[in-house]
Amino acid sequence: MTRCHRCGATSATERVGVREVCTACGAFLHCCRNCDFYSPGLHNDCRELNAERVADKEHANFCDYFRPVAGTAPARTDDPAGTRARLDALFRRKS
Repeated sequence: MTRCHRCGATSATERVGVREVCTACGAFLHCCRNCDFYSPGLHNDCRELNAERVADKEHANFCDYFRPVAGTAPARTDDPAGTRARLDALFRRKS
């Protein structure tokens, strides 16, 4: 079972094909953002040192090290407004 990085929908496939897409939103499932090795901030945004560089992290790729994130993991979301609110709350000055 895998989970889509974009919408969070789960897919019951055992193997994720290179061109397989999410049935809910159409995002590629065999992509860096859906991989267990994906780690923003590291070299090439990947914990696997031998993996080749992939420019578009949301597009399908042929990486041999691809390992889908387990379906029980929360979907990764980029929410700038929510992030800003949490930072403001963290660094709020007390009067």
